[in-house]
Parts: sequence; C-alpha cells; structure tokens
Amino acid sequence: MHEHAYGPSETGSVVLDVGGDTGALIVYTGRDLHGREIEISRGDDRRVHSAVRERRVRDGSIHGAVYPDLPEGTYTIWWDQSTPAGTVSVHGGGIAEFVWPSSSSGAAG
Repeated sequence: MHEHAYGPSETGSVVLDVGGDTGALIVYTGRDLHGREIEISRGDDRRVHSAVRERRVRDGSIHGAVYPDLPEGTYTIWWDQSTPAGTVSVHGGGIAEFVWPSSSSGAAG
C-alpha cells in the first residue's frame, strides 16, 4: 500500500475518457483512506493504481479513487497485495462505481 498527500480535486477537474470500448471506474471510500493508492486489475493484466483524494462536488465532498479510461471488462479491486476487496464490470461508454468495504467488515470476496 502506498500513500501520498494530495489536495482536494475541484468540481470539473477530472476528465473521464469514455466511449466505444472504454469506460471509467470510481471507487468510493471513507475519509480514512485519503492518500492511499488502490490497485485494480483486469484478468491477468498488470495492476494499475489511483490515489484516494477528496473530490469536491456540487453538494459537498466525497473521497474516492478515479480510473478515467479503462478498457471494458471485469476488474478486481485489491484490498492489499493478495486480497481482493471485490470486483466490478466496466462497460464501454459507461462509468462503473464501487463502494470500498468498511474496515470493520473486512474484504468482500
């Protein structure tokens, strides 16, 4: 697990490149994961990561990691190096969403 100190991203500062066979993924987390890099992978593909940041939106703020341009497919979201937190399907032209499991419930399979 890597952690970084990033400031908040403002409304409209993230561009999602969706269309054709490319989609996007948003992983919603709690504030406690701010700065943590969450890894995802598709099948046997290499893992990619994105940092959890505060995302300021019209109605307040949320915390999450954004993956703006993913080939469609089923992705594993990794709790740590060996434990999946769950899976999500990304469809071309769409935005998939995943809610990070609370630490009290452990990783979901």
